[in-house]
Amino acid sequence: MQSFSSTLFADADSEYTSARYVIFGVPFDGTTSFKAGCRDAPAAIRQASYNLESYLPHYDMEHYEAPIHDMGDMYVECLPDEMVSQVEDTVSLIKEDGKIPVMLGGEHSVTIGAVKAVKPSWYIVCDAHLDSQDEYRGSRFNHDCVTARNLETVKNVVILGARSGTKEEFSYARETCHLYTADDIRERGIAAVLDEVKGLVGDADIYLSIDADAIDCCFTPGLGTPEPFGMTPLDVRDVIRRFAPQAVGFDYVEVLPNDQGQTAMVAAHMIREFIAANFSKEK
Repeated sequence: MQSFSSTLFADADSEYTSARYVIFGVPFDGTTSFKAGCRDAPAAIRQASYNLESYLPHYDMEHYEAPIHDMGDMYVECLPDEMVSQVEDTVSLIKEDGKIPVMLGGEHSVTIGAVKAVKPSWYIVCDAHLDSQDEYRGSRFNHDCVTARNLETVKNVVILGARSGTKEEFSYARETCHLYTADDIRERGIAAVLDEVKGLVGDADIYLSIDADAIDCCFTPGLGTPEPFGMTPLDVRDVIRRFAPQAVGFDYVEVLPNDQGQTAMVAAHMIREFIAANFSKEK
């Protein structure tokens, strides 16, 4: 029998009923305030995933060993609050079925619904921006309001890699969150920062969100709101390796596939890293 290409994430061959990890895309960029187009990211990330070898040497496992199901992309509503409700409903069903949601954005506002559904003890996010506006451009569900909305669901929040926001946002983040800027990470080293975060979090359950712009745009230029002087891809991979084992939900958002494919490729690798790190713990 010949093999054929698929529109689903590579090795996501399990039926829903037998899967532990459920991938789905949310192609939404309705509140994007700079470069639009991250609605195309789920397709680009899936396409990139087919260029990756199935073997992950760090975990000594084949990616297809993990039971993964790809539901495809949601058909999203145009209004951000309605989209958030759709994501919340979808993630709630995945959670009730005892599975771990792996969401492909789309802009970062998609995370609001997932966090509302999961209700984790901790929310850890890698992001260049603080996203702490209560309202922006007429919506409380704008991509610039993600942290503010998630603080309404979970009070324990860690922000890694931030380097852009208003003076008021930085003051607010330091009062309400555990904030580690990109400069903090560069000066202290990612290992020391993650050791400190682990001391805060302990073994509690977490939701892990990776905004692609946490990574310096000089490494991955395919971003809707690019910022230089950021984390490296290796820094973000270290975050995933450290915290994926205790994560009950994950997303990778804000990829804008307008470069030569490097940003989507990094995203595909990071998604596989998350699944492998979590699955290795379960094995």
